[in-house]
Amino acid sequence: MTQSTTIGFWTCTALVVGNVIGMGIFLLPASLAPFGLNAMIGWGITLLGCLALAQVLARLARALPEADGPYGYIRRGLGELPAYMATWSYWLSVWLTNAALATGVVGYLAVVFPPLARVPPAVLALLLQWTLLVVNLSGVRASGGVQIVTTALKLLPMAAIALLGGWVLLRAPASYVAHLPATPIGLGAITTASTIALFAMIGFESASLPAARVVDPGRTIPRATMIGTVLVALIYLVVCAVPLLLIPQADLARSSAPLSLLVERYGHAGAGRWLALFVAVSGLGALNGWTLLAGEITRTMAVNGVLPAVLARRNRQGTPVIALLVTGVLASLMIWMSYSASLVAAFTLITLMSTAASLPLYLGCALALWVLARRRAVGAGSGAALAVATVGLLYGAFAIVGIGGKTFFYALALIAAGLPLYAFMRLRRRTPASAKV
Repeated sequence: MTQSTTIGFWTCTALVVGNVIGMGIFLLPASLAPFGLNAMIGWGITLLGCLALAQVLARLARALPEADGPYGYIRRGLGELPAYMATWSYWLSVWLTNAALATGVVGYLAVVFPPLARVPPAVLALLLQWTLLVVNLSGVRASGGVQIVTTALKLLPMAAIALLGGWVLLRAPASYVAHLPATPIGLGAITTASTIALFAMIGFESASLPAARVVDPGRTIPRATMIGTVLVALIYLVVCAVPLLLIPQADLARSSAPLSLLVERYGHAGAGRWLALFVAVSGLGALNGWTLLAGEITRTMAVNGVLPAVLARRNRQGTPVIALLVTGVLASLMIWMSYSASLVAAFTLITLMSTAASLPLYLGCALALWVLARRRAVGAGSGAALAVATVGLLYGAFAIVGIGGKTFFYALALIAAGLPLYAFMRLRRRTPASAKV
């Protein structure tokens, strides 16, 4: 594999940060406002859980550098069928996320560039999606370059919020206790807030997904996963805590642009439009990163014989062309669905289910590490690996409770929908062998 078809530490870290920090962070303070200080406790639980899961992936990457990402990790520990089920559900969630990101970016672009409001939003969303798909078709280097640039740009407003919070703390520290949320602390509120926070953290696994394209995966993936997750955790804590403490709870909960509200009140008037530009950049960066991963996950499944082999074909740049085109078409269908008045509610439900569909991958990796640690197949430190895997499993169970039984049941239905394809692909692999007998 040539250097032009591989990615290194900085691109992997940018994938983690860029894919986690999408568009949700710009609305998250308002979503968590009704929970008051429960939100901060929920954030603490979520961040500890995600750090444990990130450590699970890091240990698996070090122990199994030759494995093709999470599919290979779960297959080694639990077998082919669990690996397929977890990766299939995650694969569905990725291209559904792409559709949601493309539609979300359009609204913010129209705020920054009013003439774009005259373009049908579905057409503009499709144009954005396919533009970034073409970038990914040009090779992983081109996509990685876009990811690094957009990640750097999206961190600027996060830094601005942190600096604004520090400036207010120095100039008027009483502001931080003038509007303390009145919501009482309760287990139910903490659980719900933690679940909402988990939705915003999905993507910390991004460095491990293109494992076959990563330089020195046994060293690069663990470093990028842990550093990226810790960085995002610190950013999210600051960006959610500052508005929660400086803006009255009721005002924050009603806001459709909580960070713009914060900047308008404590910073420069008219800054909200500039923030909308960075929201659009953040969404485009996440769309680029998830497009790359959609192709890589599809290719991995095809290489392992659980999707048609044609999806594993690469072009001269090493890009899985057909895999990207197929996931692009599927995302395009969901974009059209999102702009259909009769199907908007269904689209919203499917987006929520796609988030729930990510959980089996996390649980599968944690359980795979637990099994491998019990077998002492993860090298030195098997006791520590067992402890990390146990924490990951406990947090995964906690997340299932928080997400709600109905939503997780729908996610299981999505997994079950892939079983006929798995059975068909297994039958195809067996047919030539039986024909020779």
